[in-house]
Amino acid sequence: MLTNFRLKNFKCFRDLDLRCAPLTLLTGINGTGKSSVLQALVLLRQTVEQRALDDGRLFSKGPRIDLGPASEILHGDASKICFVLESDTYQEIGKDHVFDQTFHFSRSTDQLVNPDGSEIDDYLELSPENFQTTMNDIPPFGGEFVYVTADRVGPRVTYPMSVFQDREDSFGMNGEMAWNRLSDQQWSLVDSQDPRLLGDVPQRILDVVNLWLQEISPGANIHIDKIASADQLLASFSFENDREVPSRPYRATSVGFGLSYTIPIIVALLMPKGALCLIENPEAHLHPRGQTKLAELAARAARAGVQVMVETHSDHF
Repeated sequence: MLTNFRLKNFKCFRDLDLRCAPLTLLTGINGTGKSSVLQALVLLRQTVEQRALDDGRLFSKGPRIDLGPASEILHGDASKICFVLESDTYQEIGKDHVFDQTFHFSRSTDQLVNPDGSEIDDYLELSPENFQTTMNDIPPFGGEFVYVTADRVGPRVTYPMSVFQDREDSFGMNGEMAWNRLSDQQWSLVDSQDPRLLGDVPQRILDVVNLWLQEISPGANIHIDKIASADQLLASFSFENDREVPSRPYRATSVGFGLSYTIPIIVALLMPKGALCLIENPEAHLHPRGQTKLAELAARAARAGVQVMVETHSDHF
C-alpha cells in the first residue's frame, strides 16, 4: 500500500506532501488540486505501461490519460517535476522510497525527461537478501489498478467488448471498459468473509453488483449480453419488488442516468485485495442515499485490502 506521496511542481502544486491511508478522501473547493493528485498517479502508471521509463520519459498523452504537453503539467515557471512515493511493502525491507525521481523539462521536445536514465534502472528491480520484487509488482506501477474519471460514460445501448484478457484491469479512459470487466468476471465468486458481501454466503460478482445497485435504486438489476460478432455488450436494467413480477429488461438509455453512471464505481470497488482504486466524483447523478451507500462500499473495499482514493464534493459521501 502507498503510505506517502510527494509532488513537486506538478500542475497547481509547488510542493505537496500527502499521507495515504487505506481510504483517502480528497475534498476542497474547485481548483485546489484534488484531481491532480489522482492524475499524477495515473501518469506514473501509464508511463510504466508504455515503457517510457526505459529511456527516462514521462508519457503524458496516452490511453489511460491525456494531460497534454509537458509545458502544461509544470507548475508556474518551474523547469522540473519530482515524484516521491513511499510504500509499506518497501519499508518492510528497509527502503524508504519505492520511487524518487526528478524529470526535467526539455523545451526542444516539450517533454519531461530524466537526464540520467541509469537512475531509473535502480528502481526497476530490487533484490535485497531474502526478498525479491520489482517496482512493477505494486500499484501504481504494477498490480491491479483502476481509475474512474468524473467524465465517465453514461447510458449507452451498447458498450465495447475487449478480446484482450490481459488488459482486463483497464477501465478505459472514461470507464467504458468497466462493463467488459463485469461481463468477464460476473461468474467469479466473492468469498463469504469479504466485507463487501451483503450476506454470509459466497456470491457471484454480478449478484454482488446488483445488491449494491439495489441499495442505490431498490429493485434494480443489471443484465449484460454479449454481441460477439460486433465486439459489443448490450446493457439493460430490470426492476422488481416483493409484490410484482420483475419487469422486462430495459435499455440503459431508457432508465435513470445515475444507474449506468454508477456501475463503473461499483465494479471498481469490487477489485481484488492489493488493488489501487482511484475515483473522481462518485456522487455524480446520485440521490444522497446512493452517495452514502457508495461511501459504505468504499469503506468496505478498504477493509477488504483495496487501497481507495476518492475525490469528492459530497457531504453525504
